[in-house]
Amino acid sequence: MKITRMHGAGGTVMQKLIKETILGNLENTSVNGGIGLESLDDASTIPLGDKEIVFTVDGHTVKPIFFPGGDIGRISVCGTVNDLSVMGATPIALSLSIILPEGFDIENLDKIMKSINEACKEAEVSVITGDTKVSNVDDIIISSAGIGIVGLGNAVRDSGMKEGDVIIVSGNIGEHGLTILLTREGFEFESELKSDVAPINGLVKSVLDAGFKINAMKDPTRGGLADSLNEMAEKSGLGILIHEDKLPISNEVQFIGEALGIDPLTVANEGKVVMAVRAEDSEKILEILKIHPLGKNAKIIGTVTSEHKGVLMETLVGKRIVDTPLGDPIPRVC
Repeated sequence: MKITRMHGAGGTVMQKLIKETILGNLENTSVNGGIGLESLDDASTIPLGDKEIVFTVDGHTVKPIFFPGGDIGRISVCGTVNDLSVMGATPIALSLSIILPEGFDIENLDKIMKSINEACKEAEVSVITGDTKVSNVDDIIISSAGIGIVGLGNAVRDSGMKEGDVIIVSGNIGEHGLTILLTREGFEFESELKSDVAPINGLVKSVLDAGFKINAMKDPTRGGLADSLNEMAEKSGLGILIHEDKLPISNEVQFIGEALGIDPLTVANEGKVVMAVRAEDSEKILEILKIHPLGKNAKIIGTVTSEHKGVLMETLVGKRIVDTPLGDPIPRVC
């Protein structure tokens, strides 16, 4: 069997590869009792005194490298910051490893580095170390790692949902992946769609600073909201019921998705968060999210239940299963 792009697109194909071939050959995947690789969460932790260091790493290969709303540099910062943020951590610092193809335009590298700098300022983080290589790759590849800090025992897990919790999504879904697809393929749609790529640490912090507990949290990137909800449900041993008429999907994304036969639920996002919170806190948390510019379209989309496993969606004609996608329908988006 050979590696295909499906192995890197989120979803069940990638999960099988990671669990069997990668995790199956590694030992000692946690340190000092912290959250380790075997949890397959958005980051891992290392307990240190009364704090935990939260650590994550990500690789970025986007085609095209420049697109409406962002570029590969902005994604490299935001993707890493967001993986730390959904663990409840305060991002502190990043590393960048840049692999350049021979013949790459230095003016384009300059644009990417300026974009990285702007995204770091937005997220209030610093790039403190890095590495640069020139190789026979097809296009620029950026690998980024990040560290953050959270109080001991306070990391948010994607497995922490409780029965009766309410599911909140911070804004419109499907924008990033469809923007990449339209830009890459040159479809002749009259569209002002742009990527949602943004650092969500300030958005998450606004909820935590208000004293509210988030039981589970993920950023719905590869595989989209469908993948994130299924992963949260499976790891928690519970089910989720969402409502089709409550999903935050713009008319433009809905139209393009229908025209291309792509379900927005399975499309990658780069500036959104999905939270499971206590029902009694949900309306107040929604109000807090809506105050932030990145949360103005936040919606309550469903509830957590023990009556079934997996994810179901209530539609006009009844309930349907929302499966974990095999992979993201749009490859090379992050």
